[in-house]
Amino acid sequence: MPLLVMKFGGTSVADLGRIENAAKKVQLEVERGYDVIVIVSAMSGKTNELVGWVETTSKLYDAREYDAVVASGENVTAGLMALRLQEMGVPARSWQGWQVPINTTSAHGSARFVSIPRDHIDAKFAEGFKVAVVAGFQGVSAEGRITTLGRGGSDTTAVAFAAAFGAERCDIYTDVDGVYTTDPRITAKARKLDKIAFEEMLELASLGAKVLQTRSVELAMRFKVRLRVLSSFEDTDETSGTLVCDEEEIMESKVVSGVAYSRDEAKMTLVSVEDRPGVASAIFGPLAEAGVNVDMIVQNISEKNYGTHTGAVTDMTFSVPVNQVARAQKAMQDALDAGIVRYDDLITDTDVAKVSVVGIGMRSQVGVAAKMFAALAAENINIKVIATSEIKISVLIDRKYLELAVQTLHDAFELEKA
Repeated sequence: MPLLVMKFGGTSVADLGRIENAAKKVQLEVERGYDVIVIVSAMSGKTNELVGWVETTSKLYDAREYDAVVASGENVTAGLMALRLQEMGVPARSWQGWQVPINTTSAHGSARFVSIPRDHIDAKFAEGFKVAVVAGFQGVSAEGRITTLGRGGSDTTAVAFAAAFGAERCDIYTDVDGVYTTDPRITAKARKLDKIAFEEMLELASLGAKVLQTRSVELAMRFKVRLRVLSSFEDTDETSGTLVCDEEEIMESKVVSGVAYSRDEAKMTLVSVEDRPGVASAIFGPLAEAGVNVDMIVQNISEKNYGTHTGAVTDMTFSVPVNQVARAQKAMQDALDAGIVRYDDLITDTDVAKVSVVGIGMRSQVGVAAKMFAALAAENINIKVIATSEIKISVLIDRKYLELAVQTLHDAFELEKA
């Protein structure tokens, strides 16, 4: 039988009524002739509650016990979903991660997949079961301990199962009806995309779009898993939602497909860093060791006196999430104290935001940057930092101009038009 993977997020299984609604969508696909693997998240809010219980019980908790507790939310949902399907006459069985088994590394809280054997679930399908309901977000280590996969782990579980079982498609059911050209809460002109390329979705996800988790898109792109994002709360058919697929499936792309943003950014500048081979490593090595996620990097060279030494110096500017500023400041101060790097000052601006335009059409079109900068200039929005890749252009601007910038760029590239 053809196989389909269906994933339901926390809001889609938030209570018994929503679990029943999700089960009806599964039943419909079974009636269409599919065997179905259903990946479920914990009921909305349950994971946060479990994390809170762990942190209240033990400030310096054992990560292995943390995973044992936090993974239980998905186990409850899987059992309830299987029971509901059975009540509807659909042969279904639930599976916890260790029962499949979903083999992972031993990095508790951020484990990665090693393998997903098909034998046990294939055997149940052969017996006549139509649905395997699998608890997402979890697996089992080589030591036999329960592991969890970190943020967005259920999305990643769904894609991994689709790859392992050669599924026709992986449907991600969530509280939105697809991927939009930008956040509809910022501009009413935002348009739902019928299709988007893996690379574009990966950029949008990494730049702040919350529809899909970055790791799941990376996995889908690697194994060519066709993803469909659609709403749990609407009637759907084969044309519903947004298909995330290979670039070759998209006949003709607009130059820009979407505008993404990240509100919580900070800009940090090391002033008068000695310009010598290895200085970038001396800066970004300590930041990496401190767990700071550096994004945009700009280096400006100038010739000036550096203390008692006359020579080339550089200003090094980079962006980090605003909640990692203190960690970055400490890492740079420690590096200065240890003599790893020398600089005159560290200037931090925590009132910035990042806005990006993304599109595979940029590869073959010129003038995208000029159009973007002209549109922002027309609204008197000053650009602080620019970073580019083959299919994206990102800028840092004052946070107060974020909504205006998103609306301006959406209009400039006419993204409301199909």
